[in-house]
Amino acid sequence: MAKSRRPPSEPPFQSIYRHGFVRVAVATPRVEVASPNYNVAQTLELARRAAGERAVLAVFPELGLSAYSNEDLFQQDALLDASLAALGELVGASRDLPLAIVAGAPLRADDRLFNCGLVIYRGRILGAVPKAYLPNYREFYEKRHFAPAAQALSTSIRLLGQEVPFGNQLLFAAHNVPGFVLNLEICEDLWVPLPPSTLAALAGATVIANLSASDITVGKADYRRLLCASQSAKCVAAYLYSAAGPGESTTDLAWDGHALVYENGERLAESTRFPLEPGLITADVDLDHLRQERSRLTSFGDCAQAHAARLRDFRRIEFELEVPRTRAALRRRIERFPYVPSDPAKRDERCAEVYDIQVEGLMKRLAATRLDKVVIGISGGLDSTQAALVAVRAFDRLGLPRRNILGYTLPGFGTSRHTFDSAHALMKALGISAEEIDIRPSAELMLRHIGHPAAEGKDVYDVTYENVQAGERTSHLFRLANLRGALVLGTGDLSELALGFTTYGVGDHMSHYNVNASVPKTLIQHLIRWLIATKQFEEPTIAVLDRIVNTRISPELVPGSGEEPEHSSEAVVGPYELQDFNLYYLSRFGYRPSKVAFLAHAAWGDRSLGAWPDTVPASERREYDLATIRHWLEVFLKRFFQDSQFKRSAMPNGPKVGSGGSLSPRSDWRAPSDSPATVWLEELRANLATGPRRR
Repeated sequence: MAKSRRPPSEPPFQSIYRHGFVRVAVATPRVEVASPNYNVAQTLELARRAAGERAVLAVFPELGLSAYSNEDLFQQDALLDASLAALGELVGASRDLPLAIVAGAPLRADDRLFNCGLVIYRGRILGAVPKAYLPNYREFYEKRHFAPAAQALSTSIRLLGQEVPFGNQLLFAAHNVPGFVLNLEICEDLWVPLPPSTLAALAGATVIANLSASDITVGKADYRRLLCASQSAKCVAAYLYSAAGPGESTTDLAWDGHALVYENGERLAESTRFPLEPGLITADVDLDHLRQERSRLTSFGDCAQAHAARLRDFRRIEFELEVPRTRAALRRRIERFPYVPSDPAKRDERCAEVYDIQVEGLMKRLAATRLDKVVIGISGGLDSTQAALVAVRAFDRLGLPRRNILGYTLPGFGTSRHTFDSAHALMKALGISAEEIDIRPSAELMLRHIGHPAAEGKDVYDVTYENVQAGERTSHLFRLANLRGALVLGTGDLSELALGFTTYGVGDHMSHYNVNASVPKTLIQHLIRWLIATKQFEEPTIAVLDRIVNTRISPELVPGSGEEPEHSSEAVVGPYELQDFNLYYLSRFGYRPSKVAFLAHAAWGDRSLGAWPDTVPASERREYDLATIRHWLEVFLKRFFQDSQFKRSAMPNGPKVGSGGSLSPRSDWRAPSDSPATVWLEELRANLATGPRRR
């Protein structure tokens, strides 16, 4: 049995600090020009608030202890002395605060004055970082008062009785929090073609704090967002931005107190601009995500190697960062459906693009094979419906008649009247060719030839019984394609490939081209519901699609009452909404199973919380307790890592659709077919105790 990787004093399972997250805070205090005593009091008040929020880092604006807009007052010793005294007060008070504080102050060094950011932790100044690029254009005159970092001669300075590392190539690494490496840059440093944080990220920084003043002009807020989003994405880092706000001088400028937190291009938090009161935003940064992305992006490492000579100049300052040992619930939105945005505008754009990708893939394959017909097995279920919809769009775009889409319904022993009628109604509504072949006689013949008990009338409905039918269907489709000069269009989806819920080789696993190969089941549901909601077909077609999308998901290979699908796929492999969630975070990010369970519970633990895509009916908005999540995650781990890779190693061609990935061995996923699931199961069991499942 695997040993738990956590130390005895580790935070509880329901804490973000157990799962590779850290909570950060960005503050926009009220300041008074040339009033360090007032400003440090405001800074401390917000720092205490951040600590109360269980954050481990709080970032404040540029020159926040003195205020930014002092102009020639920065050349007054009285103000500089008072700013230093305020810094001393902040350092002293930090002994009682369990978080790192990043604050700005003017500092004398080497007979010059520098605009600096300082990292303060538990009564120590870990380092002082001077601003690299001083704007001296339009409304800015910083070179009148400050020297740029390049003019610094010293690599350390004596400050408040401490020897403090000095320079803009400092990395502050928490050795007890894997992946937490902090770097500072100041305002204009982000605006230049090569920001200092770019090199810092290549040197290992994962959290970049920008202490900014940045007066506000019309349209500038959008530009800040663009810069922060782009820099965080290019650097594969978290980017924390704090702009000066209330109290700065408005002699010639105005200030909006804009605070932002981005992670790898995604905005996690943003403040209200032009606040009347001091502001504080928090965000939970996923350090595992950043670490995983950097390790996968080989070009990131290549870029670091290309600049290796410059990166060696960075100094790494290690410290131990105290993290909360009590529960700290995740405050980050985790999409229930990671393949489907909950925002309607994004969803519409995403759904349209998915169809475009699938259609483009099929069009190219038809051109390459010089074929103008496809054969599709139409079951009356989700997957074959989606494939038929893609085929219709592709043929319409190519100017080919829809009758060249050869639809076949192939009823077997478990086919219900409901899906049988849906299949015929769909083919009629779409205007494609429609034929029916009853596979029961040929399946009965095979069962008899192999000596299966069902051939003698016994109720033995095992995997052989099921696969005989799946094989007969696919065999018919391939021979029909030979006969009609057509291409067999696959219908199986990404979820089934992940779970191995497909009949290998001679069954639904095989086709000439599979447009659904990287589209998960939950996304197919949303795609069809999107077509219905946006009325992209005539009413008869909409009615059929609505009927299909509300049908129980079933392979229909075992006899039932004959009227409705009775044998649920989800009873065997688990709820697709959970299994698609597991697939996304395990294959896309490589997270530990216990972290995936933590995220799943954050997303699915309470159906009343968070945003739902508006295409999900209220009656289908479910929730799952942690024990249920763990149960189905164990099923996923075994099926995905141990039981079904051999099927994916031999899967047909099909287009990659989303960043969630493809399981094709020629694309995103290459894995041995004979791997056990032991390490994943042991990690989950070691870090998440069992409990009763809620029925």
